[in-house]
Parts: sequence; C-alpha cells; structure tokens
Amino acid sequence: MAAHPLRAVLEQVHPGSCPGTLNFHCHTIHSDGSLRPQELGEQALSIGLEHLAVTDHHSTQAFEPLQKWFAGQADSGAVVPTLWSGVEISCLLESCLVHVLALGFEPGHSALDPYRQGQAPVGEPLQGGEVVRRIHDAGGLAVLAHPGRYRLSFRRLIPAAAALGFDGAEAYYDYDLQPRWQPTPVVCEAIARLLDEHALLRSCGTDTHGLQLCGR
Repeated sequence: MAAHPLRAVLEQVHPGSCPGTLNFHCHTIHSDGSLRPQELGEQALSIGLEHLAVTDHHSTQAFEPLQKWFAGQADSGAVVPTLWSGVEISCLLESCLVHVLALGFEPGHSALDPYRQGQAPVGEPLQGGEVVRRIHDAGGLAVLAHPGRYRLSFRRLIPAAAALGFDGAEAYYDYDLQPRWQPTPVVCEAIARLLDEHALLRSCGTDTHGLQLCGR
C-alpha cells in the first residue's frame, strides 16, 4: 500500500506524537472501552488531536457516529482531527495470538466482514497472512499492535510480520500503564529500531479503555 494517504502521516511518527497529536489505537463502548464515541470525540477536540482512529475489537460501529459528530463540529467552526477508519483484529502470527490494527480502509468493505462480528474469527480468517490480505483488499494498512506484549518476543514477531506484508507496528506504547500515557523508553526504542531495519512504518496510540483518552 505504497500510495496510501495514511502512510505519509505514519512516516512522521516520533516518541512525542502521542497522545497529543496522533492516536491510532483507542476503544469505545462498542467493544471493551468506557467512552461513548461522542465523548471520545470531545476529548480529541479538547487536546487538539490532528489524526485519530478508533480501533474497537472486531467492531467498526463507532466510526459513523463519530464521523457525523466531527462533521457537525467542523460546520460550527471547530478544528477537528482527521478521522481514519480502524478496527483491532485478533490473528495468529508465528502460531502466537496477536492483535492487528487495520487502519484507513474503505468503511464497510466486504473484505473485512469476518472482523466486524464482535468476536475473533475462526479458521482461515484468523491466520496472519489472510488478515493482511483482507486489510489490503479493503484499501487499508495492517499494523501490528503493541508488539512487546505477547508471549513471543517482538524480535521474532516483527520480522515475521514484515515477511507477511504487514505495513508497520506500534513503535510507541505505554507498557508501564502510566496514569498519563507515555511511551516506555527502552522497549519502544528497540522496537522502533527493528521496524526501521525492516522498512516498516511506526505507529502509536494510547490503547485507551478507560475514561481518559490520554491514558490507558
């Protein structure tokens, strides 16, 4: 997906991008989050986010109401973030259950139907290569979520993701779960270097499940 418009944004991601400028990983009540889409949108406006994707688990129900709410705010003169489509998908990578963020795909595209059912798929749609293929068919980017959180090391998972055609991974993530989100220095720096080695994009996001968009 070399020409994807989100690529230019992700190419600029750095340790200070999140939570104040970019957030490509957060949740609402449409999966396991605590915020309603409008509440999340209100916080995004209040902190001046420039780009946002809601990535509920196996659900895209938050996208349309949030898109409409942002449009109404823009009509009233507010500066609103660019809203990208998103969904968090469970899949198998190296026989390890991981999460993949689909970002910037065509909303409603049928290729992602198995991942909008409120639960993880079974069979072939659960395989990493198939997940990536379907995300690309829908016009999106495939990003490995929080690569430092799995039973297999990110040093094994990131090269495997690159081999399957993933576009990137979350370089910056709060593995220490601070009250206010901040990237965990040593592990995030190592992940970022490995992504560069494999020519993968860097992403970032708070993975918000609670009531504050600037926290986990």
